This record gives sequence, structure tokens and C-alpha cells, in this order.
Amino acid sequence: MRRAAVSVPSNITEGSSRQGIKDSLQFYVIARPSLSELDTQLEICKELGLLSCDNLRPVSKSMEAVDALLSGLISYHRTKK
Repeated sequence: MRRAAVSVPSNITEGSSRQGIKDSLQFYVIARPSLSELDTQLEICKELGLLSCDNLRPVSKSMEAVDALLSGLISYHRTKK
């Protein structure tokens, strides 16, 4: 879970440091599956009783916000292409 959680901002940061739009976009697109992987792992933890719904709710909301921002960033760079 840590690897997936760290991968999201790491790829966003790496993408933002790239010179070309195509290179930047590639790293933003790579960040999305890591976010999905983290979401799946959290759901599994919930199903196994390792994480309560009350503890999962704020994390899920934060992840939804990150996904929305990432989608906007991807859309923006695709239109610049």
C-alpha cells in the first residue's frame, strides 16, 4: 500500500518536471493506476475487517479529490497536445 500511495505523487511530480507535454502526460497517466491500486487495497482491508468504514471514508474522499484533480490535469495536457 505504501508503494502505491507514494507512486501517485511521485509520478505527478516527475511529470511536472518534464519539458515536453507528451512526457508530462505519460507520468500523469501512470499515476492513475497507482491510485486505483491503492483504492483496491483499501477495499480489501475493509472487507477483511482490517479497516473500518469510518476510517476508510475520509481516505476515500481524499482519493476521489486526487483523482478529479489528476483527471483535470490529464485533460488539460491532452488539449495542449
